[in-house]
Amino acid sequence: MTRCPDCGAERAGDQCDVCGLTSAAAEVMLRRRLFSRTAWFLLGAVAFVPASQLYLPLELDAMLIFFGAVFFVALGLAIWVDRRARRGAEVDVIKRVCFGLVPIPWLLAALLFANGRFDSGPPTRQEAAVVGKFSMPGIVRSSRLVVTSWRGDRRFERVPISRDDFNRIERGDIVVVKVQSGVVGIPWVYGVYRR
Repeated sequence: MTRCPDCGAERAGDQCDVCGLTSAAAEVMLRRRLFSRTAWFLLGAVAFVPASQLYLPLELDAMLIFFGAVFFVALGLAIWVDRRARRGAEVDVIKRVCFGLVPIPWLLAALLFANGRFDSGPPTRQEAAVVGKFSMPGIVRSSRLVVTSWRGDRRFERVPISRDDFNRIERGDIVVVKVQSGVVGIPWVYGVYRR
C-alpha cells in the first residue's frame, strides 16, 4: 500500500479512491500546493523582518538565528518533498511537517508586533557602560551597542539601537537603556540615551 501524494490516503492502485487522482495528477496537485504554501511562508518571512524592527527585542540576535534555522529547514523540506514526489516515493509525513512550518513566520511576526504595540507598562531605566559597538550593513541594517549587563546571569547585553543614536554614542559612554517588559514577556528596548 502506498499513499496518495495529494490527499495522503492509502491506495492500492494507480488511482486514489478518495480524491480520484492518478499518480501523475496527484504529483501535479502536490507541486501546486507546495508552491503556494512556500510562497506564503516566504511572504511571512518578509513580514517578520520589519515586525522585528518596530519594537526591537532585547534578544533580537537569538531570535534571528532561530528564525534563520526555521527558514532553511522549511525550504529544505519543501525541496525534499518535491524530489521525493518526482521519484514516486512516500511524501506524506515530510509534507505534513513542511506544511506545519508555514504559519511560523506569521505567528512570530504577530507575536513581536503585539508584544510591543500593546505594552502599556512604564519602561524601566537601566544604566550601563558601552564596551563595544557594531553595525551590520546590508538590506536589513542593524546597529548594536555592547553594554555591561544589568541582569545577574549575563556579562554583556547587545542592545539594538537606531542609526542616529549609534553615531552619537561612543565606547566608554554611560548610557541609560529604557526597557519595556512586553505583553508576552519578551523584553524590548524603548530607547537608549546618553546619561
